[in-house]
Amino acid sequence: MHEKRAAKIYMRELIASIALYTIILMAAIRFGRPMEPGVLRTVVLLTPMIGFAAALWAIVRQIQRADEYIRMRLLENVALGAAITAGLTFTYGFLETAGYPKLSMFTVWCVLCLSVAAVQLIRKVLDR
Repeated sequence: MHEKRAAKIYMRELIASIALYTIILMAAIRFGRPMEPGVLRTVVLLTPMIGFAAALWAIVRQIQRADEYIRMRLLENVALGAAITAGLTFTYGFLETAGYPKLSMFTVWCVLCLSVAAVQLIRKVLDR
């Protein structure tokens, strides 16, 4: 499959899954938070994971469409991003013991995404 065509399909699938996630997230917060604690509330508050699963599906499909070189490059970028994230989260863990505020686990995901994106950008610039 041609790379540009595959990229368009991927972006369409990924944007649709992010939109689905956003819509479900807003509904889950709106309706789930005021509910009484219990199994139903927990299920409602976990429903945004449907959109997350759709995004994961889109990512897996894109990786399957990619050739071996792109897969290797992506794996390297994710590994470097994960290593950066590990270093940053461990560092912040020590800062928390020094009195810094505790951060949500959502923060780790954001740091990982930003780290992988930064690695990809830096490697792209350095390869020129």
